[in-house]
Amino acid sequence: MSFLHPEFFYYMLPPLLLLFTFILRKKDFQADFFSEEVMTKLRVGTNTLSLRGRNILFAIISVLIVIGLAEPVIKDGQVEVKSKSADIVIALDISDSMLAEDVYPNRLKFAKEKAMELLRIAPNERIGIVAFAKNSYLVSPMSFDHDAVGFLFKQLSTDSITEKGTNFLSLLNVVESTIKTTHKKNLLILSDGGDLGDFSAEIAYAKDKNIAVYILAIGTKKGAPIKKEDGSFITYKGEVIISKLNANIVNFSTATGGVYIESMKSSDDIKVMLHEIESSSEKKELKTEIIEKFIPLFHYPVGLALFLLLVAMSSLQRVSPLMLIVVTLTTLPNESKAGLLDFLDLKEARKAYVDGNYTQAEKKYSQHANDTNNSQSYYNLGNAFYKQNKYDEAIKAYQKTNFDNNMSQAKNKANLGNTYVRQAKEKALENAIKSYEKSLQLSENKEVRENLEAVKKALEEQKKEKENKDEKNKDEKNNEDNEQNKKQDSNEQKNNDDSKESQKETTENSEKKESEEKKEEDSNDKESDEQDKQGDKEKLEEIEKNKADGESHTPNTNIPQEEKMSDAEEKKWLNKLNRQQNTYMYKLNKPNQENTDEKPW
Repeated sequence: MSFLHPEFFYYMLPPLLLLFTFILRKKDFQADFFSEEVMTKLRVGTNTLSLRGRNILFAIISVLIVIGLAEPVIKDGQVEVKSKSADIVIALDISDSMLAEDVYPNRLKFAKEKAMELLRIAPNERIGIVAFAKNSYLVSPMSFDHDAVGFLFKQLSTDSITEKGTNFLSLLNVVESTIKTTHKKNLLILSDGGDLGDFSAEIAYAKDKNIAVYILAIGTKKGAPIKKEDGSFITYKGEVIISKLNANIVNFSTATGGVYIESMKSSDDIKVMLHEIESSSEKKELKTEIIEKFIPLFHYPVGLALFLLLVAMSSLQRVSPLMLIVVTLTTLPNESKAGLLDFLDLKEARKAYVDGNYTQAEKKYSQHANDTNNSQSYYNLGNAFYKQNKYDEAIKAYQKTNFDNNMSQAKNKANLGNTYVRQAKEKALENAIKSYEKSLQLSENKEVRENLEAVKKALEEQKKEKENKDEKNKDEKNNEDNEQNKKQDSNEQKNNDDSKESQKETTENSEKKESEEKKEEDSNDKESDEQDKQGDKEKLEEIEKNKADGESHTPNTNIPQEEKMSDAEEKKWLNKLNRQQNTYMYKLNKPNQENTDEKPW
């Protein structure tokens, strides 16, 4: 444990100790006139806290307050803070043409408001100011002190430079000498464009010196006369000059890799311009600082002092001040977020972690995290789990961490992403990408950005490998299906051949039976014919007889030509035909193989 402000001990503690020593040694003024025996009889009660006891409590309270003012802390590592910036030079045109009032209140004041808005929305950028007309002058070098830069900016007017006209080439010369860097230089010009029609010389110089020109055009194409302070207008050869926005200046910005935007009443134009500058610029690291991290402990002595003050100001029964302190320390609620001596456990845990004894560090941090629900303890616990390759436990510890500081929370998310990567599963890699992206949203970090790109690449390769494996398994499955279908076709062919042989035997038996039946039918027909002939002969004789007797009779002509198949025979053949039809239809309705390469369209 250490103290951030130990000077309080030097300047406040000695006088307090002398004061209370004097107070405690001094007797009550009544003792000069009455004996102790008399004073005991005069007192109303003897069970209340004595004056001496209260003075002792007040002395202890004063010492505790001094300890709280000295700010006791526990060192908790270091944080490296990097300051980065995309340097921007704002160039303000202060020629007389900027007094035109085609924008409210005039071009110059309107341009100043845009520049002040840029200072407000870009607090982390170094900004310099150059004023130019026919010649250019450095108003403010590159600085993070935006208040000073803004003050100097407001003082600029058309009277600041006596030379008239607009010279952009001199402006580029000043920017080149102002920003000493090998990176791209960013120049934001607030101007109406002057009267120059050809910017080829300026473009060539800007490209040679690696200057990106961004132009926020101030004014309108319709233009307006230039109003002087006395209310008159500037004239040339007896005619009032109408100053218009120079459209040719567009080439000056676009050809140098910059952006051209015409100003508007809202602040959207300057916000878009800042976004364009930052997105196309590589922020350079200007300063790196190591900051110590501490766990504050001042609230413990201050809290104890308040409790003792309450005791000293109340009418409690007489009790030893030392006993009060002991009772206070031993009756602290168990559910309190921290113990008075927790810093000792944290110190041991930190030492164990540095020495590589991660099991011991895990034990200490886990106990403190469960007791206090402290985010820093959960973060350290996650680190201890990570060092032991206990990645599931580390993820749970990191997820319980919720820092108020963006940088600490970004570091926690980065470590959580590293832990997910160690699991090397597709879902884990996706979670790692989300953690890295959240970390970068809170604080930009080059290493985290590189890790994010590497994990994205690894995830794509893993998905591609999985797709190839699935495709291979699908091909193997198709080959197995083809083999199975071939085997099935072979079995069907065999069944078909058996069916054909059975059908052939059935046909032969049928033909043999039909031949026998035909012979029987022929024999029967022959007998029938003879019977018919005999019957016909008898019928003719009868007809002749009837004719002779004068009787008429119509003969029966419905004589059967062939004998019909019996019901049992017909049923047997229908069953046989149905079996053959089912076998034939099975072969035609064979399931088609699914074409996996077929597209829905």
